Amino acid sequence: MAGVALWCQDEAGPYQTVPYPGESWQTLGHPARQAHEYIRNGTAKLLTLFRPHTGEVRAKGVRNAPNTVLHPWLQGELSAILAALPEVTLSEAERPLLARWETWLGHAPREALPPLRVILVWDNLAGHLSYPIVRWLFQHGVMPLYTPLSGSWLNLAESLQRIIGRRALAGQHPETPDEIITWLEDTVAAWNEAPTPFAWAGKRRERRERARARRLAGSAATLAQHQLFAA
Repeated sequence: MAGVALWCQDEAGPYQTVPYPGESWQTLGHPARQAHEYIRNGTAKLLTLFRPHTGEVRAKGVRNAPNTVLHPWLQGELSAILAALPEVTLSEAERPLLARWETWLGHAPREALPPLRVILVWDNLAGHLSYPIVRWLFQHGVMPLYTPLSGSWLNLAESLQRIIGRRALAGQHPETPDEIITWLEDTVAAWNEAPTPFAWAGKRRERRERARARRLAGSAATLAQHQLFAA
């Protein structure tokens, strides 16, 4: 996007140490069984940083995700991402509109800032609005773009996390938070071996529209038949 990378961040969970429903391959007549009793032995969460354009995921499993855990992890991951980006050689006035601070802020920066290099889509939570982390983001060329209230579904990291969680835990019964963390991180590693880019109005939407068109065509044919018989 105009030479500016877009990443989405979110925290998935908490995941509990309970049996998770899900399908699995089993011998005919011998379905997989889950324990009817379980012990609530703590929870785990997944810190996720997702780039929709490439499908790349950076993630870490944790027991909990207060600011003292989330912010240092996010700063470390963003620092690595920024270090890998090409150097900006154009002046602010020469950059595309979507690569200028003023476009996103709605006004010219009130102090000198480094070139804008990353847009960070973030939920509108109190911890994401704290002055130290927001200040750090601006000082490193990262623009936080907050989703509106009740609009966190616009953060594509949530969609990715649903896929990761389902692949890691469906049909399983983790007994410890560490087991959950291992499964989640292993699933992320497998995802990154062949990541799937996310795109608005992409192939999935095309498939949904074709399916909808088929349903409407069937309804129209039925309606036409009724009209014919009625006549």
